[in-house]
Amino acid sequence: GGQPGHEGHYRQRLPIERVANVVHYKPPHCAHCHAPLPDEAGPHDPPPSWHQIAELPPQVAEVTEYQAHARTCPHCGTLTRAEIPDAIRAHSTGPRLAAALSYMSGRCHCSKRCVQELAQTVFDVPLGLGTVTQLEQHMSAALQAPRQEAVQAVRGAPVKNVDETGWYNHSKLCWLWVAATVGVVVFQIHAKRGKAGLKALLGQIAGIIGSDRWGAYADLPLSRRQICWAHLKRDFERLYALSAGTKPIGRAGRRAVRKLFAIWKDFKDQRIDRAELQARLQPVRSRLQRALRRGATGTDKTAKRFCRRILKVYEALWTFATVEGVEPTNNYAERMVRPAVLWRKGSFGNHSAAGCRFSERILTVVQTLHLQERPVLEYLCRALIAQRAGTAPPALLAA
Repeated sequence: GGQPGHEGHYRQRLPIERVANVVHYKPPHCAHCHAPLPDEAGPHDPPPSWHQIAELPPQVAEVTEYQAHARTCPHCGTLTRAEIPDAIRAHSTGPRLAAALSYMSGRCHCSKRCVQELAQTVFDVPLGLGTVTQLEQHMSAALQAPRQEAVQAVRGAPVKNVDETGWYNHSKLCWLWVAATVGVVVFQIHAKRGKAGLKALLGQIAGIIGSDRWGAYADLPLSRRQICWAHLKRDFERLYALSAGTKPIGRAGRRAVRKLFAIWKDFKDQRIDRAELQARLQPVRSRLQRALRRGATGTDKTAKRFCRRILKVYEALWTFATVEGVEPTNNYAERMVRPAVLWRKGSFGNHSAAGCRFSERILTVVQTLHLQERPVLEYLCRALIAQRAGTAPPALLAA
């Protein structure tokens, strides 16, 4: 539950344009003297309290039938048939229903059979499994340009967080990469976890990268990296519990982590400015460096190897102290990739290259819209309408 000091989150009141019916309860008599009360509110009466109930209509999906009629000419007897336009015959589901089903598949982790069942059970629209796949590919085509828009924004951002996690394409292991900046997230499925995968995601890498210590980032200058302190914290905890030889470095690291995050919290809460942040971090930085140097020349092989690796990238541990917008952890990217991890655990990835493209695009667009607090289904519907009409899709990034 919520802890002391936690800001409460209460039920959101939907705007009046979303309300179909309003039922009024008005007091008929005064609670004190029982005199009749006027029907209209007086100038000093407070606004009414409210309680909203959301309900689905009995028939969720509206079905439109297009009929092409035939007529016999009374003069010559020729039978003439009207034609249903090709643009209408090309689709059996409207853009809003198609967008909703693709959203269920690509964001709510529903399998294709589950989407088929939802269409039948909830919307009362029977669909074949092939239609579910076809709708995904239509949505994928509609989101190709919006995803590219997000790619360009992330690549040009001065600060971004990057992470990667396992994925599968037809049971073959590959990697789902994510790059996230303020208001924009991009996903990329690639066969490699190394530098080739990073290049496919970010192209010619610019700006500062927040990440873990994976080797794919090793060629980046230390001044353009921020090593994740959450990963370091886990490493220090492991070393503290591992053996007597690794315990001293684990203890020093745990102490540094506690101090660092306490100082960072003061900075985020605006109790100190950046100059004070740097001043208070300096002794933490010096003490940890001395401890790592002692470990690097010690007798324990595990501690020695770990300390030497950290000392090689030591400057990249402190970029957040001097550069605006850089966080000390890579938690932001890990939060962005979490929905995809849950999807992978349930569906084991994709079974084709086309499925991979759908996953990349729907994850990119939906996560970006969530970050911008924009309506997801409305955007997906508009993108699909534009794709069917052969026009430009709506802009993904807010102006």
